[in-house]
Amino acid sequence: MPDPDKKEYLFYVKDNGIGIPEEFRVKMFEMFTRLHSRDAYEGSGIGLATCRKIVEKHGGKIWAESEAGMGSAVFFTLPFIQ
Repeated sequence: MPDPDKKEYLFYVKDNGIGIPEEFRVKMFEMFTRLHSRDAYEGSGIGLATCRKIVEKHGGKIWAESEAGMGSAVFFTLPFIQ
């Protein structure tokens, strides 16, 4: 979650997909992590891990929020540049 004392931008991307169970919301940012088989959904498991590396390298945070059957949102922050 964003730190209310820090000045930062907050971005998010939201979908209306199947949702992500809470126990996977941290693990999904690890390299080559897939929550479903390749037959069920495409993907290599590197996209969100790459996003995490970029965001953290620039001093931000990244996390996901989701509700089963209602979709998910991936949030990230980046500090203000002065």
